Amino acid sequence: MKYLIFAALVFSGLTTFAQTDSKIKVACIGASITYGARIADREQNSYPAQLQKMLGNKYQVENYGVSGCTLLRNGDMPYWHTKQYRDALADNPDVVIIDLGGNDSKLINRIHLDEFEKDYADFIHSFAQLPSHPRIILLLAMPSFVKDTTGIWTPVIVKKINPRIQNVAFAEQAEVIDMYSPFINKEANMPDKIHPDKEGATIMAQNVYRVIAQKRDMDFNIFNNLHVPIKQSSFYGYACADFIYKGRACKIAKPKIAAKGHPWLWRARFWGHEPQTDLALLQQGFHIVYCDVAEMLGNSEAITDWDNYYQLLRKAGLGKKAVFVGMSRGGVYVFNWAAVNPGKVACVYLDNPLLNFPAWAAQFTHKTEVKDAMFLAFKKDFNLVSDEDILNFKDSPVDKVKQIVKGKYPILILCADADEAVSPRENTLLFEQKVKELNGNITVIHKPGFKHHPHSLPNPAPIVDFILKATGYNI
Repeated sequence: MKYLIFAALVFSGLTTFAQTDSKIKVACIGASITYGARIADREQNSYPAQLQKMLGNKYQVENYGVSGCTLLRNGDMPYWHTKQYRDALADNPDVVIIDLGGNDSKLINRIHLDEFEKDYADFIHSFAQLPSHPRIILLLAMPSFVKDTTGIWTPVIVKKINPRIQNVAFAEQAEVIDMYSPFINKEANMPDKIHPDKEGATIMAQNVYRVIAQKRDMDFNIFNNLHVPIKQSSFYGYACADFIYKGRACKIAKPKIAAKGHPWLWRARFWGHEPQTDLALLQQGFHIVYCDVAEMLGNSEAITDWDNYYQLLRKAGLGKKAVFVGMSRGGVYVFNWAAVNPGKVACVYLDNPLLNFPAWAAQFTHKTEVKDAMFLAFKKDFNLVSDEDILNFKDSPVDKVKQIVKGKYPILILCADADEAVSPRENTLLFEQKVKELNGNITVIHKPGFKHHPHSLPNPAPIVDFILKATGYNI
């Protein structure tokens, strides 16, 4: 029996609790990080204790953490055998948050990792079958900054633990919260390289709180509204639909439970590349969508195809305004469409974007033979013949700032100052100047010393916070 059935029941149950003033019981299952090891006054400062303060009096949060425990039944210290496990089951909780897996990465436990997914599914089922039919949320394991390869070791967490947790989340339709990305740059908040301090526990609690507190629509399933044949697969633990619409390959990754209003993020290019922002928004109830119009570089045909896709998504129930994400040449796709559709954009996040075609294409002019595929596509897409046509091209985002700012939506750009592929001066900085001259809303985050790759940020918190604020989903 899949978890989503239980989630529906518990959400109806949460309404009853609110009406009767009974407390909603939250069980925090885990090992030493949940327990609050190494945190001074852990009874007040562990992540479950801080979560209690954030959720308020309508909730009762219990800490069932036991230091050193594994999810694996055959691990060196299985959580299954603890009194806390039995107590948590007996408490019949309404929400169960599971943070197990870090200790399973130890060398002594790695020989049993093939059993991890089966054991995790059974662990979920032991709670899902309770009379309360709880909402179950899995936490990905956070990074370890120790170098001892026999202990809790990040390469194993990245390659073998967290992917397995995501597999379980997909198979059981359970919710999942990324605790890896929020801590990848927080070594200072992990004094012993493994356990978060009080501030780190605050970060954990905030991420859990945002998921629990976000208002959801239990009845919405966009896949049922598409009315086209789809093929489902896992996108990092989330259900993803692949389908063809009007000749274009399309994708939709859906959240476990959609947020009210059905917010969504539209990836312009490079599906799945640096997905940490996508995953953070999926756990907040956003949908992630994609329509492959490569490599038309935002020409009129691409805009028409996106118009068609937008209409399909609106009919399927997504909100009026989308969050747009464009990496590299994805910036052209985003803004060429947004210039024509300013009222359909909630906000834009770009990353080392190409915004000025002539400045980029100048490197290929005055050459007798050019084999660069993107340059050849650019000439074909816009019917350009001569070098003069290319250098006088006026259909780039830097030429459409007046139309773009009409949307009055906020714009965030990550700019690698040493970008060797897309000149910051001729693209981001020029675009920023023009937007500000027209009193547009733009923020540029500089990445000193970085080149074109990698895109995004290992910890996407600044990007995610920008999007949640722009869309009104910040909690």
